[in-house]
Amino acid sequence: MTEETLTIREMCAAFEVTPRTLRFYESKELLFPIRDGQKRLYTRRDRARLKLILQGKRFGFSLEDIRQLLDLYDMGDQQQTQLEKTYEKGLERLAAMERQRDELTEAIADLQKQLTWVEQMLVSFRQSNAAE
Repeated sequence: MTEETLTIREMCAAFEVTPRTLRFYESKELLFPIRDGQKRLYTRRDRARLKLILQGKRFGFSLEDIRQLLDLYDMGDQQQTQLEKTYEKGLERLAAMERQRDELTEAIADLQKQLTWVEQMLVSFRQSNAAE
């Protein structure tokens, strides 16, 4: 290993991913390791891309969205276009996540009400069975 590159094993350890994950991202043209025979060597750029991929996945972006945003890096405008598109997609994703959270909060409240009702019914049954 040099300071500039990491092996697949080192990449996996650094980012807590599997070799299969790295090969999958490579097949989707998200990562472009240097091939040295059977070895894959990951550059600083690959590490930065993987960090962004994992962050994007955590936020719920599709791999296609992530690929498109990463591809904007080389536009030659000091990443202005990439940042603008990332910001737009981020706002869209945030709104979707907030909607999901609100729906989940409502579903949790409904389930809590149902469980309270079921609990009351069970207590009532137990009390009537105990009285018999």
